[in-house]
Amino acid sequence: MAGTFKGGIHPNEGKGCSQDKPTTILLPKGDLVYPMVQHIGAPAKPIVAKGDKVLVGQKIAEAGGFVSACVISSVSGTVKAVEPRLTVMGNMVESIVVENDNEYTTVEGMGTKRDYTKLSKEEIRNCVKEAGIVGMGGAGFPTHIKLTPKNDDAIEYVIVNGSECEPYLTSDYRMMIEEPDKLVGGLKIILSLFPNATGIIAIEDNKPEAIKVMKNAVSNEKNIEVKVLKTKYPEGAERHLIYATTGKKINSSMLPADAGCVVNNVDTVISIYLAVAESTPLIRRVVTVSGDAVKDSKNFMVRTGTSYSELAEAAGGFVETPDKLISGGPMMGLAIYSLDLPVTKVSSALLAFKKDEVEAMPQTNCIHCGRCAKVCPSRLVPQKLMQCAIRFDNEGFEKLHGMECYECGSCTYVCPAGVHLTQAFKQTRRSILEERKKAK
Repeated sequence: MAGTFKGGIHPNEGKGCSQDKPTTILLPKGDLVYPMVQHIGAPAKPIVAKGDKVLVGQKIAEAGGFVSACVISSVSGTVKAVEPRLTVMGNMVESIVVENDNEYTTVEGMGTKRDYTKLSKEEIRNCVKEAGIVGMGGAGFPTHIKLTPKNDDAIEYVIVNGSECEPYLTSDYRMMIEEPDKLVGGLKIILSLFPNATGIIAIEDNKPEAIKVMKNAVSNEKNIEVKVLKTKYPEGAERHLIYATTGKKINSSMLPADAGCVVNNVDTVISIYLAVAESTPLIRRVVTVSGDAVKDSKNFMVRTGTSYSELAEAAGGFVETPDKLISGGPMMGLAIYSLDLPVTKVSSALLAFKKDEVEAMPQTNCIHCGRCAKVCPSRLVPQKLMQCAIRFDNEGFEKLHGMECYECGSCTYVCPAGVHLTQAFKQTRRSILEERKKAK
């Protein structure tokens, strides 16, 4: 029986637009923009200046604190500026702008093969740190920290998140089909850090071809298994993925390591393999370009720093002017108003739709139907949380365990009144976090 969790929804998947098309390699044409914030934690600090020459694989910004990540140049060329640039978050972030010389000259040693079994744990973790790898499933938590829990022996499971439950997104699916050996190689590298751990590759049952490929890839691996999960959103959320695969429960005050788990998504694990086994830092990622306004939906292997406008052009442009553009998935992604934005380490998708379905739906008063509570994967009562949010009652919001909400959007999706629940919860949670920060 496929693993799952209570609650959740079944939105239109939309994956057929791109899932059966091979990933296309896209080399950038214009300038590359590298924001200093592509991760959770302190911003990176530039270590280059205007006029400097840079190479592919060269560190151009160092980690700005313990929870931070360095930034690596994905092209060779000249630094044009170090200045604020717009990001998908809608804010201006200090960024390094590099003029591409289209020669792609690499730093010495990049791409050199090495045997990870001859490296110490400290050397492996340092490889991941120096590669600038962060969680590429959306959160952007620095991976070297995730791979350094308090007690290596306490880790029981290393889970690869291959569920990819967000509608339209198929980049991880394509990587499981196209790069299974690198995925398994990356998982084996992680397992080498934790002597008591078993590897799990978790895949939803709407991906039979990926399940087949990955089962074949691990057929000779004694401590790695493929676990099939029931197709349901948000199956890929970390806490639900852990429960569905291991039966262990965590909440917002816990880390996966507290339950003996380490979780990484598919592209992150492949990036770990490239960093450790092939001396290649994080300079690329796979991005899904899809939606009913896109002419040729597909996945692109793209260099970080590339403009979203180049992604849209590579997909053939739009069949008509999109009414809605989203960076990421339609459930948890961010609406954007411009394509003059850079692809970062956490850019999973560019979606374009002819109509904005959310804006088109009229918002009325709550009818107390209870659907939001039924689908909430965190077992909350969104209707009551909304009352607190409207009254700016942060204390009441916390008493109702509102901080357990991780803004998956399930409640908003099923609400017949069109109430923007998730947006209100996002704002309230941010307000509470700011209050806590000031209190400290």
